[in-house]
Amino acid sequence: MTTELASPDTTEVPTSWVPMIGLFLAQVLMSFNVAALPVSLGGMVDDFGVAPTEVSTAIVTYGLAVAALVMVGAKLGQRFGWILVFRVVVAMFACSATMMILAPTVSWVIAAQAIAGASAAIIVPSLVALIAENYRGAQQATAIGSLGSARALSGVSAFFIGGALGSLVGWRPVFGIVLGLAVAVFALSFRLRSDRGDPGVKIDVIGALFIGAGIVLLTLGFNNLNGWGIVEATANAPFDVLGLSPAPLFILGGILLGQAFFFWTSRRTKAGQVPLVSLSIFGSSRERAAVYAMFIVVLLEAALNFTVPLYIQIVQGRSPFDTSLAMMPFNLTVFITATLIVRLYKRYPPRTIGVVGFILTTSALAWLAFVVTNNWETLPTILGLFVFGLGQGALVTLVFNVLVTSSPKELAGDVGSVRGTTQNLASAVGTAVAGALLVTLLSFNVGQALLNNVELTPRLADQVGLDNVNFISNDQLREILHRTDASNAQINAAVAVNVKARLDALKLGLLILAGVSALAIFPARRLPNYRPHEIPDPHD
Repeated sequence: MTTELASPDTTEVPTSWVPMIGLFLAQVLMSFNVAALPVSLGGMVDDFGVAPTEVSTAIVTYGLAVAALVMVGAKLGQRFGWILVFRVVVAMFACSATMMILAPTVSWVIAAQAIAGASAAIIVPSLVALIAENYRGAQQATAIGSLGSARALSGVSAFFIGGALGSLVGWRPVFGIVLGLAVAVFALSFRLRSDRGDPGVKIDVIGALFIGAGIVLLTLGFNNLNGWGIVEATANAPFDVLGLSPAPLFILGGILLGQAFFFWTSRRTKAGQVPLVSLSIFGSSRERAAVYAMFIVVLLEAALNFTVPLYIQIVQGRSPFDTSLAMMPFNLTVFITATLIVRLYKRYPPRTIGVVGFILTTSALAWLAFVVTNNWETLPTILGLFVFGLGQGALVTLVFNVLVTSSPKELAGDVGSVRGTTQNLASAVGTAVAGALLVTLLSFNVGQALLNNVELTPRLADQVGLDNVNFISNDQLREILHRTDASNAQINAAVAVNVKARLDALKLGLLILAGVSALAIFPARRLPNYRPHEIPDPHD
Protein backbone atom coordinates (compact mmCIF):
# COMPACT_ATOMS: atom_id res chain seq x y z
CA MET A 1 0.00 0.00 0.00
CA THR A 2 1.37 3.42 -0.98
CA THR A 3 2.41 5.58 1.95
CA GLU A 4 1.76 9.32 2.13
CA LEU A 5 4.85 11.35 1.41
CA ALA A 6 6.33 12.94 4.47
CA SER A 7 7.20 16.62 4.43
CA PRO A 8 10.84 17.43 5.04
CA ASP A 9 11.48 18.38 8.65
CA THR A 10 13.14 21.79 8.46
CA THR A 11 13.94 21.80 12.18
CA GLU A 12 16.36 18.87 11.96
CA VAL A 13 20.06 19.55 12.29
CA PRO A 14 21.74 18.64 8.97
CA THR A 15 23.86 15.50 9.03
CA SER A 16 27.39 15.50 7.66
CA TRP A 17 27.64 14.58 3.98
CA VAL A 18 30.86 12.61 4.54
CA PRO A 19 29.02 9.29 5.09
CA MET A 20 27.09 9.92 1.87
CA ILE A 21 30.36 10.30 -0.02
CA GLY A 22 31.12 6.69 0.84
CA LEU A 23 27.68 5.53 -0.36
CA PHE A 24 27.99 7.65 -3.49
CA LEU A 25 31.37 6.08 -4.26
CA ALA A 26 29.92 2.61 -3.60
CA GLN A 27 27.41 3.22 -6.38
CA VAL A 28 30.24 4.57 -8.55
CA LEU A 29 32.27 1.44 -7.73
CA MET A 30 29.61 -0.92 -9.06
CA SER A 31 28.62 1.18 -12.04
CA PHE A 32 32.21 1.95 -13.07
CA ASN A 33 33.02 -1.76 -13.00
CA VAL A 34 30.07 -2.57 -15.26
CA ALA A 35 30.68 0.35 -17.63
CA ALA A 36 34.39 -0.48 -17.91
CA LEU A 37 33.68 -3.96 -19.26
CA PRO A 38 32.29 -2.91 -22.69
CA VAL A 39 35.08 -0.34 -23.10
CA SER A 40 37.64 -3.07 -22.43
CA LEU A 41 35.97 -5.43 -24.91
CA GLY A 42 38.48 -4.98 -27.72
CA GLY A 43 41.51 -5.22 -25.42
CA MET A 44 40.28 -8.43 -23.82
CA VAL A 45 39.49 -9.98 -27.20
CA ASP A 46 43.04 -9.26 -28.37
CA ASP A 47 44.66 -10.20 -25.06
CA PHE A 48 42.92 -13.54 -24.59
CA GLY A 49 42.32 -14.41 -28.24
CA VAL A 50 38.60 -15.11 -27.78
CA ALA A 51 35.37 -14.04 -29.49
CA PRO A 52 33.55 -10.88 -28.30
CA THR A 53 30.63 -13.00 -27.11
CA GLU A 54 32.91 -14.82 -24.65
CA VAL A 55 33.95 -11.52 -23.09
CA SER A 56 30.32 -10.42 -22.94
CA THR A 57 29.70 -13.52 -20.80
CA ALA A 58 31.57 -11.71 -18.00
CA ILE A 59 29.10 -8.81 -18.26
CA VAL A 60 26.19 -11.23 -18.13
CA THR A 61 27.76 -13.13 -15.21
CA TYR A 62 28.00 -9.98 -13.10
CA GLY A 63 24.37 -9.04 -13.69
CA LEU A 64 23.29 -12.63 -13.17
CA ALA A 65 25.02 -12.87 -9.80
CA VAL A 66 23.53 -9.62 -8.54
CA ALA A 67 20.02 -10.33 -9.76
CA ALA A 68 20.02 -13.90 -8.41
CA LEU A 69 21.43 -13.06 -4.97
CA VAL A 70 20.31 -9.51 -4.18
CA MET A 71 17.15 -10.53 -2.29
CA VAL A 72 19.17 -12.90 -0.13
CA GLY A 73 21.72 -10.11 0.29
CA ALA A 74 19.03 -7.82 1.67
CA LYS A 75 18.09 -10.36 4.32
CA LEU A 76 21.75 -10.89 5.26
CA GLY A 77 22.06 -7.16 5.83
CA GLN A 78 18.96 -7.13 8.02
CA ARG A 79 20.15 -10.14 10.00
CA PHE A 80 23.81 -9.30 10.63
CA GLY A 81 23.68 -5.52 10.35
CA TRP A 82 24.17 -3.41 7.25
CA ILE A 83 27.52 -1.94 8.27
CA LEU A 84 29.22 -5.29 8.92
CA VAL A 85 28.13 -7.00 5.71
CA PHE A 86 28.74 -3.80 3.74
CA ARG A 87 32.41 -3.77 4.76
CA VAL A 88 32.85 -7.48 4.07
CA VAL A 89 31.46 -7.30 0.54
CA VAL A 90 33.36 -4.12 -0.34
CA ALA A 91 36.53 -6.02 0.58
CA MET A 92 35.35 -8.86 -1.69
CA PHE A 93 34.85 -6.35 -4.49
CA ALA A 94 38.46 -5.24 -4.03
CA CYS A 95 39.56 -8.88 -4.41
CA SER A 96 37.60 -9.20 -7.65
CA ALA A 97 39.30 -6.06 -9.02
CA THR A 98 42.67 -7.58 -8.18
CA MET A 99 41.70 -10.72 -10.10
CA MET A 100 40.78 -8.59 -13.12
CA ILE A 101 44.17 -6.86 -13.04
CA LEU A 102 46.06 -10.16 -12.86
CA ALA A 103 43.74 -12.29 -15.05
CA PRO A 104 45.72 -14.69 -17.31
CA THR A 105 42.60 -15.98 -19.14
CA VAL A 106 39.03 -14.92 -19.84
CA SER A 107 37.89 -17.51 -17.28
CA TRP A 108 39.52 -15.39 -14.56
CA VAL A 109 37.59 -12.38 -15.83
CA ILE A 110 34.31 -14.29 -15.65
CA ALA A 111 35.11 -15.57 -12.13
CA ALA A 112 36.11 -12.08 -10.98
CA GLN A 113 32.83 -10.65 -12.21
CA ALA A 114 30.92 -13.44 -10.45
CA ILE A 115 32.57 -12.37 -7.15
CA ALA A 116 31.91 -8.70 -7.91
CA GLY A 117 28.27 -9.51 -8.65
CA ALA A 118 27.83 -11.48 -5.44
CA SER A 119 29.33 -8.54 -3.53
CA ALA A 120 27.08 -6.04 -5.28
CA ALA A 121 24.10 -8.19 -4.29
CA ILE A 122 24.54 -6.80 -0.77
CA ILE A 123 25.85 -3.36 -1.69
CA VAL A 124 22.75 -2.57 -3.77
CA PRO A 125 20.10 -2.94 -1.01
CA SER A 126 22.49 -1.54 1.59
CA LEU A 127 22.68 1.81 -0.19
CA VAL A 128 18.96 2.46 0.31
CA ALA A 129 18.94 1.04 3.86
CA LEU A 130 21.99 3.06 4.97
CA ILE A 131 20.62 6.27 3.46
CA ALA A 132 17.39 5.68 5.40
CA GLU A 133 19.44 5.18 8.59
CA ASN A 134 21.73 8.19 8.14
CA TYR A 135 19.57 10.91 6.56
CA ARG A 136 16.17 12.50 6.99
CA GLY A 137 14.01 15.06 5.24
CA ALA A 138 15.45 17.05 2.34
CA GLN A 139 18.89 15.48 2.83
CA GLN A 140 17.36 12.07 2.34
CA ALA A 141 15.75 13.17 -0.93
CA THR A 142 19.05 14.57 -2.19
CA ALA A 143 20.91 11.41 -1.18
CA ILE A 144 18.47 9.16 -3.06
CA GLY A 145 18.71 11.36 -6.15
CA SER A 146 22.50 11.26 -6.02
CA LEU A 147 22.53 7.50 -6.63
CA GLY A 148 21.11 8.04 -10.11
CA SER A 149 23.68 10.70 -10.95
CA ALA A 150 26.46 8.49 -9.50
CA ARG A 151 25.47 5.73 -11.90
CA ALA A 152 25.50 8.15 -14.81
CA LEU A 153 28.81 9.73 -13.73
CA SER A 154 30.35 6.27 -13.69
CA GLY A 155 29.28 5.72 -17.27
CA VAL A 156 30.92 8.98 -18.39
CA SER A 157 34.15 8.42 -16.46
CA ALA A 158 34.44 4.73 -17.37
CA PHE A 159 34.07 5.39 -21.07
CA PHE A 160 36.43 8.38 -21.03
CA ILE A 161 39.09 7.23 -18.55
CA GLY A 162 38.74 3.59 -19.56
CA GLY A 163 38.97 4.49 -23.23
CA ALA A 164 42.08 6.61 -22.68
CA LEU A 165 43.83 4.00 -20.54
CA GLY A 166 42.80 1.21 -22.90
CA SER A 167 44.36 3.03 -25.83
CA LEU A 168 47.55 4.10 -24.04
CA VAL A 169 48.47 1.29 -21.63
CA GLY A 170 45.83 -1.44 -21.95
CA TRP A 171 42.58 -2.44 -20.26
CA ARG A 172 43.98 -3.80 -16.97
CA PRO A 173 44.79 -0.42 -15.32
CA VAL A 174 41.11 0.48 -15.70
CA PHE A 175 40.35 -2.04 -12.96
CA GLY A 176 43.08 -0.50 -10.83
CA ILE A 177 40.64 2.40 -10.52
CA VAL A 178 37.97 -0.07 -9.37
CA LEU A 179 40.39 -1.34 -6.73
CA GLY A 180 41.12 2.22 -5.55
CA LEU A 181 37.40 2.98 -5.29
CA ALA A 182 36.82 -0.15 -3.19
CA VAL A 183 39.57 0.88 -0.77
CA ALA A 184 38.11 4.39 -0.46
CA VAL A 185 34.58 3.07 0.17
CA PHE A 186 35.86 0.69 2.85
CA ALA A 187 37.63 3.54 4.66
CA LEU A 188 34.59 5.84 4.50
CA SER A 189 32.27 3.08 5.76
CA PHE A 190 33.52 3.80 9.30
CA ARG A 191 31.63 7.12 9.17
CA LEU A 192 28.28 5.40 8.64
CA ARG A 193 25.84 4.49 11.39
CA SER A 194 23.41 1.59 11.43
CA ASP A 195 21.82 -0.86 13.85
CA ARG A 196 23.51 -4.13 14.78
CA GLY A 197 21.06 -6.25 12.85
CA ASP A 198 18.32 -8.58 13.99
CA PRO A 199 19.36 -12.22 14.59
CA GLY A 200 15.67 -13.10 14.50
CA VAL A 201 15.43 -12.36 10.78
CA LYS A 202 14.98 -15.64 8.95
CA ILE A 203 15.95 -16.20 5.33
CA ASP A 204 13.30 -17.85 3.18
CA VAL A 205 15.51 -20.52 1.60
CA ILE A 206 12.81 -21.96 -0.64
CA GLY A 207 11.89 -18.51 -1.94
CA ALA A 208 15.58 -17.75 -2.52
CA LEU A 209 15.96 -20.97 -4.52
CA PHE A 210 12.88 -20.17 -6.62
CA ILE A 211 13.96 -16.64 -7.55
CA GLY A 212 17.65 -17.47 -7.84
CA ALA A 213 17.13 -20.47 -10.12
CA GLY A 214 14.52 -18.58 -12.12
CA ILE A 215 16.84 -15.69 -12.85
CA VAL A 216 19.72 -18.02 -13.71
CA LEU A 217 17.55 -19.89 -16.23
CA LEU A 218 16.22 -16.67 -17.75
CA THR A 219 19.67 -15.18 -18.21
CA LEU A 220 21.24 -18.37 -19.56
CA GLY A 221 18.34 -18.80 -21.95
CA PHE A 222 18.55 -15.28 -23.35
CA ASN A 223 22.36 -15.30 -23.45
CA ASN A 224 22.47 -18.50 -25.51
CA LEU A 225 19.60 -17.97 -27.93
CA ASN A 226 22.05 -17.45 -30.77
CA GLY A 227 24.61 -20.09 -29.81
CA TRP A 228 22.17 -22.88 -28.90
CA GLY A 229 19.44 -21.99 -31.36
CA ILE A 230 16.23 -20.01 -31.10
CA VAL A 231 14.03 -23.04 -31.81
CA GLU A 232 16.04 -25.94 -33.23
CA ALA A 233 19.14 -26.99 -31.28
CA THR A 234 22.47 -26.25 -32.91
CA ALA A 235 25.69 -28.27 -32.62
CA ASN A 236 26.84 -25.88 -29.86
CA ALA A 237 23.88 -26.68 -27.60
CA PRO A 238 24.88 -28.72 -24.52
CA PHE A 239 21.82 -30.92 -25.04
CA ASP A 240 18.50 -30.91 -26.85
CA VAL A 241 14.96 -31.91 -26.03
CA LEU A 242 13.48 -33.77 -29.00
CA GLY A 243 15.66 -31.64 -31.23
CA LEU A 244 14.62 -28.36 -29.60
CA SER A 245 17.14 -25.86 -28.27
CA PRO A 246 17.42 -25.64 -24.47
CA ALA A 247 17.57 -21.82 -24.65
CA PRO A 248 13.81 -21.12 -25.03
CA LEU A 249 13.10 -23.95 -22.57
CA PHE A 250 15.36 -22.23 -20.02
CA ILE A 251 13.45 -18.98 -20.56
CA LEU A 252 10.12 -20.76 -20.06
CA GLY A 253 11.46 -22.49 -16.95
CA GLY A 254 12.69 -19.16 -15.56
CA ILE A 255 9.27 -17.58 -16.03
CA LEU A 256 7.57 -20.51 -14.31
CA LEU A 257 9.98 -20.36 -11.35
CA GLY A 258 9.38 -16.63 -11.08
CA GLN A 259 5.65 -17.25 -10.87
CA ALA A 260 6.31 -19.97 -8.28
CA PHE A 261 8.32 -17.44 -6.23
CA PHE A 262 5.44 -14.95 -6.13
CA PHE A 263 2.95 -17.70 -5.27
CA TRP A 264 5.18 -19.02 -2.49
CA THR A 265 5.87 -15.53 -1.11
CA SER A 266 2.18 -14.65 -1.09
CA ARG A 267 1.34 -17.89 0.74
CA ARG A 268 4.14 -17.32 3.25
CA THR A 269 2.95 -13.76 3.92
CA LYS A 270 -0.64 -14.89 4.51
CA ALA A 271 0.66 -17.49 6.99
CA GLY A 272 2.32 -14.72 9.00
CA GLN A 273 5.88 -15.76 8.10
CA VAL A 274 8.62 -13.38 6.97
CA PRO A 275 8.98 -13.49 3.16
CA LEU A 276 12.19 -13.02 1.22
CA VAL A 277 10.80 -9.69 0.00
CA SER A 278 7.63 -7.88 0.95
CA LEU A 279 5.05 -7.99 -1.85
CA SER A 280 3.60 -4.71 -0.58
CA ILE A 281 6.29 -3.05 -2.72
CA PHE A 282 4.21 -4.22 -5.70
CA GLY A 283 0.98 -3.32 -3.92
CA SER A 284 -0.51 -1.13 -6.63
CA SER A 285 -0.38 -0.75 -10.40
CA ARG A 286 1.77 2.37 -9.92
CA GLU A 287 4.57 0.48 -8.21
CA ARG A 288 4.38 -2.37 -10.71
CA ALA A 289 4.53 0.15 -13.55
CA ALA A 290 7.72 1.58 -12.01
CA VAL A 291 9.32 -1.88 -11.97
CA TYR A 292 8.34 -2.55 -15.60
CA ALA A 293 9.65 0.85 -16.67
CA MET A 294 12.92 0.31 -14.77
CA PHE A 295 13.45 -3.05 -16.45
CA ILE A 296 12.93 -1.68 -19.95
CA VAL A 297 15.01 1.47 -19.53
CA VAL A 298 17.99 -0.47 -18.12
CA LEU A 299 17.60 -3.13 -20.85
CA LEU A 300 17.78 -0.42 -23.53
CA GLU A 301 20.83 1.16 -21.93
CA ALA A 302 22.64 -2.19 -21.67
CA ALA A 303 21.83 -3.05 -25.27
CA LEU A 304 23.19 0.27 -26.53
CA ASN A 305 26.28 0.07 -24.30
CA PHE A 306 27.05 -3.35 -25.79
CA THR A 307 26.17 -2.54 -29.41
CA VAL A 308 28.20 0.63 -29.89
CA PRO A 309 31.54 -0.66 -28.49
CA LEU A 310 31.03 -3.93 -30.41
CA TYR A 311 30.61 -2.05 -33.66
CA ILE A 312 33.37 0.52 -33.14
CA GLN A 313 36.06 -1.72 -31.66
CA ILE A 314 35.42 -5.09 -33.29
CA VAL A 315 33.84 -4.15 -36.61
CA GLN A 316 35.74 -0.94 -37.33
CA GLY A 317 38.89 -1.96 -35.48
CA ARG A 318 39.15 1.36 -33.65
CA SER A 319 40.55 2.04 -30.18
CA PRO A 320 38.72 2.08 -26.82
CA PHE A 321 39.35 5.81 -26.68
CA ASP A 322 37.45 6.22 -29.95
CA THR A 323 34.60 4.33 -28.30
CA SER A 324 34.63 6.67 -25.32
CA LEU A 325 34.46 9.70 -27.61
CA ALA A 326 31.61 8.19 -29.64
CA MET A 327 29.61 7.43 -26.47
CA MET A 328 30.42 10.72 -24.74
CA PRO A 329 27.28 12.59 -25.96
CA PHE A 330 25.11 9.82 -24.54
CA ASN A 331 26.88 9.31 -21.21
CA LEU A 332 27.41 13.01 -20.50
CA THR A 333 23.76 13.75 -21.25
CA VAL A 334 22.62 10.91 -18.96
CA PHE A 335 24.78 12.25 -16.13
CA ILE A 336 23.54 15.85 -16.43
CA THR A 337 19.90 14.84 -16.87
CA ALA A 338 19.97 12.36 -13.96
CA THR A 339 21.44 15.08 -11.75
CA LEU A 340 19.03 17.87 -12.73
CA ILE A 341 15.79 15.95 -13.28
CA VAL A 342 14.96 16.08 -9.56
CA ARG A 343 14.31 19.81 -9.99
CA LEU A 344 11.31 18.98 -12.17
CA TYR A 345 9.67 16.68 -9.61
CA LYS A 346 7.87 19.58 -7.91
CA ARG A 347 6.43 20.76 -11.23
CA TYR A 348 5.59 17.54 -13.07
CA PRO A 349 4.36 14.16 -11.77
CA PRO A 350 6.27 10.94 -12.49
CA ARG A 351 3.67 9.91 -15.07
CA THR A 352 4.38 12.94 -17.25
CA ILE A 353 8.15 12.65 -16.94
CA GLY A 354 8.04 8.90 -17.60
CA VAL A 355 5.93 9.14 -20.77
CA VAL A 356 8.02 12.00 -22.16
CA GLY A 357 11.20 10.09 -21.29
CA PHE A 358 10.16 7.00 -23.24
CA ILE A 359 8.98 9.14 -26.17
CA LEU A 360 12.49 10.62 -26.28
CA THR A 361 14.24 7.22 -26.15
CA THR A 362 11.90 5.80 -28.82
CA SER A 363 12.41 8.77 -31.13
CA ALA A 364 16.18 8.68 -30.64
CA LEU A 365 16.53 4.96 -31.39
CA ALA A 366 14.30 5.20 -34.47
CA TRP A 367 16.30 8.22 -35.66
CA LEU A 368 19.58 6.37 -35.17
CA ALA A 369 18.26 3.38 -37.12
CA PHE A 370 17.85 5.60 -40.18
CA VAL A 371 20.88 7.92 -39.91
CA VAL A 372 23.66 5.72 -38.47
CA THR A 373 26.59 5.06 -40.79
CA ASN A 374 30.08 3.61 -40.45
CA ASN A 375 31.13 6.94 -38.93
CA TRP A 376 29.81 7.50 -35.40
CA GLU A 377 31.04 11.11 -35.26
CA THR A 378 28.46 12.49 -37.69
CA LEU A 379 26.15 15.22 -36.39
CA PRO A 380 22.90 13.22 -36.92
CA THR A 381 24.34 10.27 -34.92
CA ILE A 382 25.53 12.55 -32.10
CA LEU A 383 22.09 14.17 -32.01
CA GLY A 384 20.43 10.76 -31.68
CA LEU A 385 22.73 9.74 -28.80
CA PHE A 386 22.09 13.09 -27.11
CA VAL A 387 18.30 12.73 -27.27
CA PHE A 388 18.49 9.11 -26.05
CA GLY A 389 20.62 10.31 -23.13
CA LEU A 390 17.99 12.88 -22.17
CA GLY A 391 15.28 10.25 -21.92
CA GLN A 392 17.53 7.66 -20.28
CA GLY A 393 18.86 10.07 -17.64
CA ALA A 394 15.39 11.22 -16.67
CA LEU A 395 13.97 7.70 -16.47
CA VAL A 396 16.78 5.97 -14.58
CA THR A 397 16.42 8.39 -11.64
CA LEU A 398 12.64 8.74 -11.83
CA VAL A 399 11.64 5.09 -11.54
CA PHE A 400 13.95 4.49 -8.57
CA ASN A 401 12.47 7.49 -6.76
CA VAL A 402 8.95 6.22 -7.41
CA LEU A 403 9.73 2.91 -5.70
CA VAL A 404 11.57 4.54 -2.81
CA THR A 405 8.91 7.14 -2.07
CA SER A 406 6.13 4.55 -2.22
CA SER A 407 7.43 2.38 0.64
CA PRO A 408 7.99 2.94 4.37
CA LYS A 409 11.46 3.17 5.85
CA GLU A 410 11.51 -0.36 7.26
CA LEU A 411 11.16 -1.73 3.72
CA ALA A 412 14.11 0.28 2.40
CA GLY A 413 16.26 -2.85 2.13
CA ASP A 414 13.52 -4.69 0.24
CA VAL A 415 13.15 -1.73 -2.15
CA GLY A 416 16.90 -1.85 -2.71
CA SER A 417 16.78 -5.57 -3.44
CA VAL A 418 13.94 -5.14 -5.95
CA ARG A 419 15.87 -2.32 -7.60
CA GLY A 420 19.00 -4.46 -7.79
CA THR A 421 17.18 -7.53 -9.09
CA THR A 422 15.36 -5.55 -11.76
CA GLN A 423 18.30 -3.45 -12.92
CA ASN A 424 20.85 -6.23 -13.06
CA LEU A 425 18.57 -8.80 -14.64
CA ALA A 426 17.60 -6.19 -17.24
CA SER A 427 21.27 -5.39 -17.84
CA ALA A 428 22.13 -9.08 -18.32
CA VAL A 429 19.13 -9.68 -20.59
CA GLY A 430 19.78 -6.47 -22.55
CA THR A 431 23.39 -7.43 -23.21
CA ALA A 432 22.50 -11.01 -24.09
CA VAL A 433 19.57 -10.09 -26.34
CA ALA A 434 21.59 -7.39 -28.13
CA GLY A 435 24.33 -9.89 -28.92
CA ALA A 436 21.94 -12.64 -30.05
CA LEU A 437 19.76 -10.21 -32.03
CA LEU A 438 22.64 -8.61 -33.93
CA VAL A 439 24.32 -11.92 -34.76
CA THR A 440 20.98 -13.38 -35.92
CA LEU A 441 20.32 -10.37 -38.14
CA LEU A 442 23.88 -10.51 -39.45
CA SER A 443 23.52 -14.22 -40.30
CA PHE A 444 20.26 -13.55 -42.14
CA ASN A 445 21.76 -10.63 -44.07
CA VAL A 446 24.85 -12.62 -45.07
CA GLY A 447 22.68 -15.56 -46.14
CA GLN A 448 20.52 -13.32 -48.31
CA ALA A 449 23.59 -11.67 -49.84
CA LEU A 450 25.09 -15.05 -50.74
CA LEU A 451 21.92 -16.03 -52.59
CA ASN A 452 22.07 -12.84 -54.65
CA ASN A 453 25.83 -12.73 -55.31
CA VAL A 454 27.08 -15.11 -57.98
CA GLU A 455 30.75 -14.40 -57.16
CA LEU A 456 30.42 -15.92 -53.68
CA THR A 457 30.05 -19.62 -54.40
CA PRO A 458 28.74 -22.23 -51.96
CA ARG A 459 32.21 -23.81 -51.96
CA LEU A 460 33.76 -20.53 -50.76
CA ALA A 461 31.02 -20.15 -48.15
CA ASP A 462 31.88 -23.60 -46.78
CA GLN A 463 35.59 -22.74 -46.65
CA VAL A 464 34.94 -19.53 -44.71
CA GLY A 465 32.50 -21.26 -42.35
CA LEU A 466 29.42 -19.10 -42.74
CA ASP A 467 27.44 -21.48 -40.55
CA ASN A 468 29.01 -19.65 -37.59
CA VAL A 469 28.71 -15.97 -38.55
CA ASN A 470 29.95 -13.35 -36.08
CA PHE A 471 31.03 -9.71 -36.15
CA ILE A 472 34.56 -9.32 -37.51
CA SER A 473 36.49 -6.45 -39.07
CA ASN A 474 37.22 -6.22 -42.79
CA ASP A 475 40.90 -6.92 -42.12
CA GLN A 476 40.04 -10.10 -40.22
CA LEU A 477 37.75 -11.22 -43.05
CA ARG A 478 40.46 -10.58 -45.64
CA GLU A 479 42.90 -12.60 -43.55
CA ILE A 480 40.48 -15.53 -43.41
CA LEU A 481 39.74 -15.36 -47.15
CA HIS A 482 43.44 -15.29 -48.04
CA ARG A 483 43.68 -18.75 -46.48
CA THR A 484 41.15 -20.04 -49.04
CA ASP A 485 41.31 -20.27 -52.84
CA ALA A 486 39.23 -17.09 -53.22
CA SER A 487 40.20 -14.70 -56.00
CA ASN A 488 40.78 -10.98 -55.42
CA ALA A 489 37.38 -10.25 -56.95
CA GLN A 490 35.71 -12.70 -54.57
CA ILE A 491 37.55 -11.23 -51.58
CA ASN A 492 36.41 -7.72 -52.50
CA ALA A 493 32.85 -8.96 -53.01
CA ALA A 494 32.87 -10.73 -49.63
CA VAL A 495 34.15 -7.60 -47.86
CA ALA A 496 31.43 -5.52 -49.53
CA VAL A 497 28.81 -8.03 -48.38
CA ASN A 498 30.26 -7.95 -44.85
CA VAL A 499 30.13 -4.13 -44.69
CA LYS A 500 26.52 -3.94 -45.87
CA ALA A 501 25.32 -6.90 -43.78
CA ARG A 502 26.81 -5.46 -40.58
CA LEU A 503 25.34 -2.02 -41.10
CA ASP A 504 21.92 -3.40 -42.02
CA ALA A 505 21.98 -5.60 -38.90
CA LEU A 506 22.82 -2.58 -36.77
CA LYS A 507 20.05 -0.46 -38.29
CA LEU A 508 17.38 -3.14 -37.91
CA GLY A 509 18.58 -3.90 -34.37
CA LEU A 510 18.20 -0.23 -33.39
CA LEU A 511 14.73 -0.15 -34.95
CA ILE A 512 13.68 -3.21 -32.93
CA LEU A 513 14.97 -1.53 -29.75
CA ALA A 514 12.90 1.54 -30.67
CA GLY A 515 9.84 -0.72 -30.78
CA VAL A 516 10.64 -2.06 -27.30
CA SER A 517 11.00 1.50 -26.03
CA ALA A 518 7.65 2.47 -27.55
CA LEU A 519 5.93 -0.39 -25.74
CA ALA A 520 7.25 1.00 -22.43
CA ILE A 521 5.08 4.10 -22.85
CA PHE A 522 2.08 2.03 -21.74
CA PRO A 523 3.39 1.10 -18.26
CA ALA A 524 4.76 4.64 -17.94
CA ARG A 525 1.17 5.90 -18.20
CA ARG A 526 0.43 4.01 -14.96
CA LEU A 527 3.11 5.80 -12.94
CA PRO A 528 1.80 7.87 -9.99
CA ASN A 529 0.89 11.53 -10.02
CA TYR A 530 2.56 12.55 -6.75
CA ARG A 531 5.89 14.38 -6.60
CA PRO A 532 8.54 12.22 -4.88
CA HIS A 533 10.75 14.03 -2.36
CA GLU A 534 11.97 11.50 0.20
CA ILE A 535 11.68 7.98 1.57
CA PRO A 536 8.51 8.03 3.68
CA ASP A 537 9.09 7.60 7.40
CA PRO A 538 6.16 5.77 9.01
CA HIS A 539 6.99 7.39 12.34
CA ASP A 540 6.34 10.90 10.99
